[in-house]
Amino acid sequence: ITAAADAWACGAAALPKPWKPQKPVLPVEGMRNVLITSALPYVNNVPHLGNIIGCVLSADTFARYCRLRNWNTLYVCGTDEYGTATETKAMEEGLTPQEICNKYNAIHADIYRWFDISFDYFGRTTTPQQTTIAQDIFQRLLARGFLLQDTVEQLCCEGCQRFLADRFVEGTCPFCSYEEARGDQCDKCGKLINAVELKNPQCKLCRGIPVVKPTQHLFLDLPKLEERLEPWLEQSWATGDWTANARYITRSWIRDGLKPRCITRDLKWGTPVPLDGFRDKVFYVWFDAPIGYLSITANYTDQWERWWKNPQQ
Repeated sequence: ITAAADAWACGAAALPKPWKPQKPVLPVEGMRNVLITSALPYVNNVPHLGNIIGCVLSADTFARYCRLRNWNTLYVCGTDEYGTATETKAMEEGLTPQEICNKYNAIHADIYRWFDISFDYFGRTTTPQQTTIAQDIFQRLLARGFLLQDTVEQLCCEGCQRFLADRFVEGTCPFCSYEEARGDQCDKCGKLINAVELKNPQCKLCRGIPVVKPTQHLFLDLPKLEERLEPWLEQSWATGDWTANARYITRSWIRDGLKPRCITRDLKWGTPVPLDGFRDKVFYVWFDAPIGYLSITANYTDQWERWWKNPQQ
């Protein structure tokens, strides 16, 4: 308290001079370097106050605090643009998925500018850098044996002549009987779902009843990681700042045993899968979208790895 009172009595002139980072902002030896990201807003809607308060504003407040502390700070964000939600919105508005993304990316950027959100860079996930980095991560997983192939039974709409991935199908949740569950998860109970598990499934496009057909897909072999993941989690829970909710959800996944997770989809709108036999498929958005944090930084600076592969700073 005494130190604070003394500092206040000295006035603003005694404060250290504000740090003016170089452009682009890169880690600086000997300084505290802080990389901040907001959860990437999805591109198929107009953001509202809840979206901004939920993730963007809190990160912006922290970025401003870090800059006031003279910490070398980079704050990036951008729109999440692949996936079935984009395709369905494009169909609703009579536009292509790329046109929908261009439209709503501009709307998002304008609204955040109006609110004076202090992004150093606001990008998007439909870029060449996203494709390059996502495919590189995929190739590394493949080379290290963390992927497997399997034939899966998948819902197919014969009227639309397409497999129904994720949000193209709705039905009753097999776990809690919620009647508007999607083909990838239930928003009421939070359980992950395979579309064929839905009761009373319907094609979201034509409301027809789909049939089950086999198709080949690629999976993350998550069970291979269990033995390494459990001790890491125990250490991280003991030393990190995990929320009670995050601990509970993670523990439930470990308790039930990790399952292989499909990372490909029978869609056109997405990052192409660079493997023979799967080149007519794209990556599932939840494999692809988190890589957007890296690719958006890569669009900001070609030295992006100094932020993402530099734990010493």
